Amino acid sequence: MSDTQVTWLTQDAYDRLKQELDELIENRPVIAAKINDSREEGDLKENGGYQAAREEQGHQEARIRHLQELLRTAKVAETPKDNGVAEPGMVLTVQYAGDDEPEEFLLATREEGAIESGSIEVYSPGSPLGKALLGAKEGEERSYELPNGKVQQVTLIKAVPYAG
Repeated sequence: MSDTQVTWLTQDAYDRLKQELDELIENRPVIAAKINDSREEGDLKENGGYQAAREEQGHQEARIRHLQELLRTAKVAETPKDNGVAEPGMVLTVQYAGDDEPEEFLLATREEGAIESGSIEVYSPGSPLGKALLGAKEGEERSYELPNGKVQQVTLIKAVPYAG
């Protein structure tokens, strides 16, 4: 499994996601009871409570599947080495060609970024920028294609492990 298929998580983030998953699984009987109670109210086509309970169940089951897959592929508590190489779990400082100000962002999955990053922007290793920078060393210039078809040059200035 490559690093782009892995979800890099701190132990704290993993524990919180695992707790959410456990709570959702424990809540399954409550949703099933809601559905059964609503079903007994009569015609299912015109039963708003039944439809709402079924929709809630669908959302919950989708979240359970998502969390199970996320946790199955998670790389936990493995802080990347501080070796100046761009990889998931690193805060990257980059300079775009033609731009005076460097930018800083976390190279991580959106799930981890939403949980851990606070105000820092998050780019996925699977994004065009993320793919271009994966494996880059400090000082190295890379390029990637923008949505408009143009090519953007970017230089990796600094790569340090995310401290959370």
